[in-house]
Amino acid sequence: MKIFIVLLFFVPNFAFSASMNHIGEKGAPSEVDRVIEIQMYDNYFAPNEINIKKGETIKFLIQNFGSLVHEFNIATKQMHLNHQPEMMKMVENEILLGDKIDYEKMKEIAKTDHSMAHSHSNSVLLEPNHSGEIIWKFNTEINLEAACNVPGHYESSMFAKININ
Repeated sequence: MKIFIVLLFFVPNFAFSASMNHIGEKGAPSEVDRVIEIQMYDNYFAPNEINIKKGETIKFLIQNFGSLVHEFNIATKQMHLNHQPEMMKMVENEILLGDKIDYEKMKEIAKTDHSMAHSHSNSVLLEPNHSGEIIWKFNTEINLEAACNVPGHYESSMFAKININ
């Protein structure tokens, strides 16, 4: 019985890590090839198209200039669609509050529902007037997007195409 419980605990994390490898991997700060600044406004990113060379490690400096909480998430379109119910759950659990993130509630709920922790190396969730960074190695040629998956934002075209050449 103990073995089953341990496996149940580790399998979701292993499965998530494995699913991330097909879109690239967390980059090392010492291997950054370029820095790209991203500005988030309410319902759009600037720039809205990003050109990357396969194998590049990019440091994204992300600033939220909007009046709402926004996410910058690097993934495939299908991954974004799969992630959106988790983001809705964050709203329903009053973790995302329009212009604020309730980090205490996030931490508490994440103890039983790990998807509520929102701590992925390909994503940053920012309150207005806050900044963050992602270092990502693009070692694949798969079609990617950077998107905000806060409910309603992706649907209002808050995404940027990532072209890998």
